[in-house]
Amino acid sequence: MSEYESSRTMPALPEHVFDQAREVRRLDSWMPAELHVRAEDLPAVTVHEDTSGQDAPALFRAQPEQLRLEWGTRESGSYAGWLQVAGIGSGASEVTVHLSFFDEGHDPGAETVRSALENSLERLEEQVRLRVDDGG
Repeated sequence: MSEYESSRTMPALPEHVFDQAREVRRLDSWMPAELHVRAEDLPAVTVHEDTSGQDAPALFRAQPEQLRLEWGTRESGSYAGWLQVAGIGSGASEVTVHLSFFDEGHDPGAETVRSALENSLERLEEQVRLRVDDGG
């Protein structure tokens, strides 16, 4: 099993960050560019990966009371992740993303995953800034 985690501070209230991250229709705006999530009957979703051309059945759950998202493969159990938003005062938040690969064959490697985590958090921060700057 391989696990990866990355965090980033964002200049917005935790509820604003969570609201931006949780919307299935907005996931493409901050997740890795090669992944596309299509909602079915939530929590069921389908994830399309451009690099392989494959669709994978997955789950996506939002827990607003905990400011937490959880996701993972639906049938194979090879992958799971979560995103947690926490307030750190002065109207700022810390966002942590954690990924677990239970099947080593699905782990693209530490450098690839860490880069994807950093890029995703950067893209989420950009989306949060745009939303906050536009007044919500």
